[in-house]
Amino acid sequence: MDELEKAARGLLYDANYDSAVLEKRKAAKRILHRLNALSPDERQEHAELIRGLLGRIGRNFVFDGSFHCDYGFNIEIGDDFYANVNLVILDGAKVTIGDNVFIAPNVGIYTAGHPLDPERRNAGLEYALPVTIGNNVWIGGGVSIMPGVTIGDGAVIGGGAVVTRDIPANVVAAGNPARVIREITIEDAKRESFGRK
Repeated sequence: MDELEKAARGLLYDANYDSAVLEKRKAAKRILHRLNALSPDERQEHAELIRGLLGRIGRNFVFDGSFHCDYGFNIEIGDDFYANVNLVILDGAKVTIGDNVFIAPNVGIYTAGHPLDPERRNAGLEYALPVTIGNNVWIGGGVSIMPGVTIGDGAVIGGGAVVTRDIPANVVAAGNPARVIREITIEDAKRESFGRK
C-alpha cells in the first residue's frame, strides 16, 4: 500500500519525505502557481486549470482570488460554487462540497492532522480524515474546518468559527469550538432587514 492509499484509509502516512507524495504535491503547486498568477480577465484559462486540478467540479463556479490545496484530485465540488479570496484546502483525504455552497474569505478546510507524540510527528507522519460539506451551505470569513467534519445541508457557519465536530443541517453554528446557536426557520426567509439594531 502506498502512502496516499494509507492517507485515504485514515492511517498514518509519510507526508513529508515520500518522493511520490512530494511529486504529486509539487504537480498541484505548479498548476496553482499558474492559476493564482492569472489576470481576472483570463476566466477561460482559469476554469480550465481548475477543471484539470480538481477531482470534480460542477457547473458555474468562481474562485475569486488565490486558492491553495495539497493535491486537488481529492476535492469534489458540486454546482454553483463560490469561494472568496484565500481559500485553503488541505486534501490529504477526500473533501466533498455540495451544490450552492458559498465560502467567504480566508477559509481553511483541513483533512490533515499530526500525531501528538513528537517522535512520529518529527518523522513526517500525518493522518487525513475526509471533510464533507452539504448543499446550500454558507461558510463565513476566517472559518477553520478540521479533519473528519461533516457540515449538514443548509447550515451557516459564522465568521471565525473553528469547526471541530459535525454540524447538523439547517442550523447556524459559530464560535471556537463551533457550536449550534439556533435552527434556521421560515422566519429567516421572511426577514427584510439584515442590519444590526
